[in-house]
Amino acid sequence: MTTILVTGGTGTLGRLVAERLRTDGHEVRVLSRRTQPYAVDLREGGDALDAAVAGVDTIVHCASAQKGDEQAAANLIRAARGAGVRHLVYISIVGVDRVPFGYYKSKLAVEQLVEESGLGWTVLRATQFHDLLVMVLQGLSKLPVLFLPAGVRDQPVEVAEVADRLVELAAGEPAGRVEDLGGPEVRTFESLARAYLKASGRRRAVVNVPLWGAAYRGFRSGGHLTPGRAVGTGTFEKYLAARFGDGQVRTGSGRSRA
Repeated sequence: MTTILVTGGTGTLGRLVAERLRTDGHEVRVLSRRTQPYAVDLREGGDALDAAVAGVDTIVHCASAQKGDEQAAANLIRAARGAGVRHLVYISIVGVDRVPFGYYKSKLAVEQLVEESGLGWTVLRATQFHDLLVMVLQGLSKLPVLFLPAGVRDQPVEVAEVADRLVELAAGEPAGRVEDLGGPEVRTFESLARAYLKASGRRRAVVNVPLWGAAYRGFRSGGHLTPGRAVGTGTFEKYLAARFGDGQVRTGSGRSRA
């Protein structure tokens, strides 16, 4: 078994990856900004990062933020080269090369850094996690009316299935860009929102609003979807049932509340 470093190893995806790798018998180091003994801000790098990667065979790079991902990846790659890391596995997003959205542009730039790193590398692109979709819908449903981007579809995937695939890739040889991993269904955003409202016991009017801009056009055209790689099996409804149960968020009086 090998020593594997998981960046972002306390996050939604990274935590599951680390758990599965340990179950498979690997020595796992979890790197995050606040978790000892490998508490490292990748955007800063330095001696702590060098210590974290020393003696590591494979890195699974799950850490991500709204800003600074390119610098973080550059620091990680620099340290990995210095430590003689054999394999760098990176999780990216379906559509980063087709949807001109700021965060996607950064993910694509990191892909390019990984490819040009001189390390053995593997890149997996996945569609959005169920967890992220619910987080977005929770924010949108704070208002009495749930406003949605008109004409947009989504293909959410179960994060555990992405973790399983990353563990498989980390245990193998560098494979370059592998086939995308998409959720089992391409759905309208409205149908997903209504499923969320029902499961969470919320009542909201739903209004589809046309937006503008290149990113919106990219999402509306389905640039973030991979219908030909709908290999995930966990549906959004199955995720909602596990998370919300019967859909009744109850107060002490037994009534449902939004």
